Amino acid sequence: MSGVGKGVTTSSLGKILSARGFKINPLKIDPYLNVDAGTMNPIEHGEVFVLDSGLECDQDMGNYERFLDVSVPAENYMTSGMVYKYVIDKERALGYGGKCVDPVPYISEEILRRIKRSTDKTKADISIIEIGGTVGEYQNSIFFEAARVLKLKHPNDVLFVLVSYLPIPNKVGEMKTKPTQYAVRAINSYGIHPDIIIARSDRPLDQKRKDKLAFSCNVPVKNIISAPDVDNIYDIPLNFEKDGLSTTVLKLLRLRPRQEDLKDWRQMVERMKTSTKELRIGVVGKYFKTGDYVLSDVYISIIESLKHAAGILGRKLILDWLDAGDYEDKKIDKLAELKNYDGLLVPGGFGERGVEGKIAVIKFAREKGIPFFGLCYGMQLAVVEYARHVAGLKRAHTTEINPKTPAPVIDVLPEQREKIAQADYGGTMRLGAYPCELKHGTTAFDAYVDSSYKLQANGYKLIHERHRHRYEVNPDYVVTLEKAGLVFSGRSPDGRLMEIVELPKAQHPFFLGTQFHPEFKSTPLHPHPLFVAFLKSAGAKK
Repeated sequence: MSGVGKGVTTSSLGKILSARGFKINPLKIDPYLNVDAGTMNPIEHGEVFVLDSGLECDQDMGNYERFLDVSVPAENYMTSGMVYKYVIDKERALGYGGKCVDPVPYISEEILRRIKRSTDKTKADISIIEIGGTVGEYQNSIFFEAARVLKLKHPNDVLFVLVSYLPIPNKVGEMKTKPTQYAVRAINSYGIHPDIIIARSDRPLDQKRKDKLAFSCNVPVKNIISAPDVDNIYDIPLNFEKDGLSTTVLKLLRLRPRQEDLKDWRQMVERMKTSTKELRIGVVGKYFKTGDYVLSDVYISIIESLKHAAGILGRKLILDWLDAGDYEDKKIDKLAELKNYDGLLVPGGFGERGVEGKIAVIKFAREKGIPFFGLCYGMQLAVVEYARHVAGLKRAHTTEINPKTPAPVIDVLPEQREKIAQADYGGTMRLGAYPCELKHGTTAFDAYVDSSYKLQANGYKLIHERHRHRYEVNPDYVVTLEKAGLVFSGRSPDGRLMEIVELPKAQHPFFLGTQFHPEFKSTPLHPHPLFVAFLKSAGAKK
């Protein structure tokens, strides 16, 4: 089922195999017809993750990068939309020589071609391919067919891992294996037999359940791996190793381990577990609610980045989800409650809903000296807030919300204007990694210098960060904003684009926003320096 943990299972499996000395290549297949994840509603689909290449993809790619501490290439992601579009375009160009083009074999062959392209590029020892969706869904069948053919062509080099959920109904009080038995039968019907079953549940499997699954599913008992719920996803690789999963996989692939090294990972997990000094951070967004439930997956990379930074600082992170709309009603003063937070973060987003609430929160944080961190849209709204209340541009706004504002301090990129007019939205923003020059003596500069980040020193510091946006700080207002006290501490090398904005330390302990998304480059072993600096300031306030 969706959300059962295929992504973190793939990532964790990759982690433990890399710890045995192998280079791992993680791939994600999504069965939807969207060409990429860029146009999908985050409440429905979760976070859109952006690679260095600029490809907008599923949030599982972020898990891969965080667990494996690597930058994954665009070749490692595919959707049904990508595959079908390629085959149809090729057929239109007579690429198949007038043949009747059917899903089998042409779609499955294209899937295998993409897998081979990825493995050839990365030159990895082991590739781990995650097929999204659910066993039994017809949209997955073509990928199962490709997987079957892959096994047929390389019988000694391919194995199958099934991630399945074992429910424990409250009124029954017993773990049920029948859904997993039927999942195995369904995948058997495609000609695929799982070599390993990752048994997800809210508690560990007992021996009786393992024996029952082994008998019913024709899988050896030692190949049934218990995967209970955990408070910290970074525990999962360690839990897998308790059941000897990496040893099992390597035996099935006829590979000998080259080493065994999870020392840094174990130390990181232990540090997170034993941290007791609390830091309370409020995340002010608008994509939280779906019906009666709160969907934190929308901001999963931000959440994980905060955890990474808290872990390295030895702090226990307490996160509260604050709906930006709650701060728009001026009759109800909820802003005063924000004094209880050690830091406030306003993440990225699109559209009008909640904008004035976010601006009110930013103003409160600035005036009350509460550490503030704005990401993408959060940075843009910080500029709007400062322009309105400090620089004297009372009707300042972003043209995304008010195209007729007399003070468009945030405006669309000129090259994007025509695309918006033509309703061309997919993959057309400023996407992927871009360079940024840091200004000496600023909060941003000091944060990067204090970290293990790779920086180039030639009279300045150059960083590369990932973007996903259309609107920018309007260059026509930069001088006015600077005269009012705002500091642009990061700019594009040509000086045209404002990448980081902040207030001097003498005026505010930490008031900083980035046009880019630093959360896309943070890992538990190498937390992003700006998140570390933010939580350091929050800790000092506490």
